[in-house]
Amino acid sequence: MSEVFFTDKARVRASFDRAAGSYDGAAVLQREVAARMAERLDYIKIAPRRILDAGSGTGDGAAALRHRYPDAEIIELDLAEGMLRASRAKQREAAGFFGRLTGRGKPWQVCADLERLPLADASIDMIWSNLAIQWVNVPDAMFAEFRRVLRPEGMLMFSSLGPDTLQELRQAFTGLDRATHVNRFIDMHDLGDALMTGGLSEPVMDMEKIVMTYAAVRDVLRDLKAIGAHNATAGRGRGLTGKAAWRAFEAQYEALRSDGRLPATYEVVYGHAWRGQGLKKNNTLPDGRQVIEFVKKG
Repeated sequence: MSEVFFTDKARVRASFDRAAGSYDGAAVLQREVAARMAERLDYIKIAPRRILDAGSGTGDGAAALRHRYPDAEIIELDLAEGMLRASRAKQREAAGFFGRLTGRGKPWQVCADLERLPLADASIDMIWSNLAIQWVNVPDAMFAEFRRVLRPEGMLMFSSLGPDTLQELRQAFTGLDRATHVNRFIDMHDLGDALMTGGLSEPVMDMEKIVMTYAAVRDVLRDLKAIGAHNATAGRGRGLTGKAAWRAFEAQYEALRSDGRLPATYEVVYGHAWRGQGLKKNNTLPDGRQVIEFVKKG
């Protein structure tokens, strides 16, 4: 993976820790994408006993999963401890006094990196991950970890951000300096390849663009700050942007105004895949189909 996509994990964690208190007020896109992911579950017959919410944030996704699968155990996992604390506080409040006495409002939570899951092999029936995997550095390794913890026939469903995300913001910074000002995200087809490399099977991928609009440039940046989506690329500038450069940036963004509003485009990538049963020793699939391997020579 090119280093242009690499993110500083310590900065990502710190950004989301700081944003835990403001996240819910600005996470409009995250909730919309979660709802669209949930619609896809309507067409998949699965009755998971244990679900991992990978990149669980402040717990909205986990709450929806508890409602959909009331008999399942939901594990919330996030890189930022602040996000897990915010989720725990919301659940304690929702449980009420008697609920807390009976143990409700105490979710299963793990603070960990998606690329190194502290979970047992074949212990999860379903992995749900909403707008989190764009922060990983080696998606192949992450998907291999997902496969490791999934039980045979377990399912992964995820959403991520594609390379056209915040294209207006990137365009507005063009020519100001050599630093990277906007996070870079991986193409849908490359994610599909990473799924296969990671050992997952039957991947289904699709993409759509969601355009949010704002009254002013500062509103775009305020929302990004509120959800913790700071620039975390390895090539980001380490100093403050000068006043002249900042005015040039604002002018270039203002040139994109349409119908009185400033656009912020998000390319949303959706995918799901399965951990298959694996091949038998004679290269026969569980349903009896034969697998023929082609080896390139020369």
